[in-house]
Amino acid sequence: MEQRFGSTRLAPAGLLVEHAEINTDCVFLDVRATALSATCPCCGTSSRRTQSRYMRQAADLPIAGRRVVLRVTVRRFWCDAVLCRRRIFAGRFGVGVLGPLSRRTGRLETIVHHLGLALGGRPAAAFADRLMMPVSNDTLLRVVRRRTEQPRDKLAIIGIDDFAFRRGQRYGTIVCDLERRRPVTLLPDREQATSQAWLANHPSIVTVARDRGGGYGEAIARALPHADQVADRWHLMENASRAFLDAVSKSMRHIRKTVGSTIIDPKLLTYAERLQYEGYLRRQETNEAILELSKQGVPIKQIVKRTGHSRKLVRCVLRGQRSDMFRVRQSSLEEWLPWLDGRWDQGARNASALWREMRKKGFRGQIGVVSEWARRRRLAERTDQSALARTPSARSIARLMTLARDDLSKSDAVLIAAIESNVPDLITARTLIDDFQQMIRSKAVAKLDAWLDDAKASLVGSFANGVEKDIAAVRNAIISPWSNGQTEGQITKLKLIKRQMYGRAKIDLLQARLVGAT
Repeated sequence: MEQRFGSTRLAPAGLLVEHAEINTDCVFLDVRATALSATCPCCGTSSRRTQSRYMRQAADLPIAGRRVVLRVTVRRFWCDAVLCRRRIFAGRFGVGVLGPLSRRTGRLETIVHHLGLALGGRPAAAFADRLMMPVSNDTLLRVVRRRTEQPRDKLAIIGIDDFAFRRGQRYGTIVCDLERRRPVTLLPDREQATSQAWLANHPSIVTVARDRGGGYGEAIARALPHADQVADRWHLMENASRAFLDAVSKSMRHIRKTVGSTIIDPKLLTYAERLQYEGYLRRQETNEAILELSKQGVPIKQIVKRTGHSRKLVRCVLRGQRSDMFRVRQSSLEEWLPWLDGRWDQGARNASALWREMRKKGFRGQIGVVSEWARRRRLAERTDQSALARTPSARSIARLMTLARDDLSKSDAVLIAAIESNVPDLITARTLIDDFQQMIRSKAVAKLDAWLDDAKASLVGSFANGVEKDIAAVRNAIISPWSNGQTEGQITKLKLIKRQMYGRAKIDLLQARLVGAT
């Protein structure tokens, strides 16, 4: 059966189209309310007595690439209630159709709101203009702020973490409902008092997932002493890997003795390496001064005042984390070294020619890498040395020690075998870290106490002491299905929204876009 499309369908429900006028880029619709009576907004009395009429305009959804303007005839009614303070009132159309004093219909307001949530101010304004729904960027942001709603669901399991308004200077706090997988609120800072006050207003919370920072843990303990705290598993795994890297950094002096590179001949160094070596000597002077003060029993705070160095640098020195001599990186020549050695023995000494041959064979590096290698070979030959003994950085050694032996090259395998045979404490530290990470993966919480006893006396003792201080949250992290991964994902989304607005969004707008869009 054929159905005809009437002009009444062009207007929102509750409005009747009386006349339509189509211009080049705009459609004007003269409309009025279909209801014959209206309800007084003060007393609720229904009235049919018309006092007067007036015209108002409102924008509606576009039609066929043209803007739509509704010219609405509004009737004023007499209120017949004796005790009502209003004698005359205008007929209402409903918020979903056309709100009081609104310049847009309800359905267009909804589109504007979602554009603001998705794109922000200026990008949404440019996109709306292309959709023939012109609206300013300020209006878009006002609509987003006005229509934001706070979640009212009862919270039981939440995640809490900090985020940066400006890294290193100003931070805020995000709270997420882990059961419903949505953000709940943003707090203006990450101070313990602010988090504690918010948590105290939600006594229904029974589980809180957080990172290993102390501030949130203390706030939760004071505001919700009955709630279970769950440490973030990803941070536990990352902290464990960092602890092994620190253990390798503390052992670099022994590793250099093992490798045989404690004495450096400056004649064998290239210009870039010589600059690094000179910087290393300067760092050594600083390190020795700090270590000497520490041996005398001077506290860290006094060392900072006497030397003028930062607290972070002093702590790194005392922990043995500033002992790398060179910034060693994985070279793009690693897999080409056997071929280069062979060509060099055959008499090919021109670095540019060698580089061109390598390019034909698939080498993607630059000519400077090959020139640096050739310069080193010439220096070594002049001093009757076949190679320059170099110790990899602590990060490289930590990576090589945690790889499977089958994944190592022959030279790397020999190096790691020498380190393991001469620095057995690193083997113990690596085994302890592997056991801890495997404990988290297999949820074997029963092994935690025995692991702590073994780890306290090893090179990862500092990490073990930190785990012991937060033992309840770590136990829950091993056995609980909840973690702070969702919260980290919401922080990533928050960063995207903040960068869309060039990092200048205030907390109320960030909250409106983050919470309102979920």
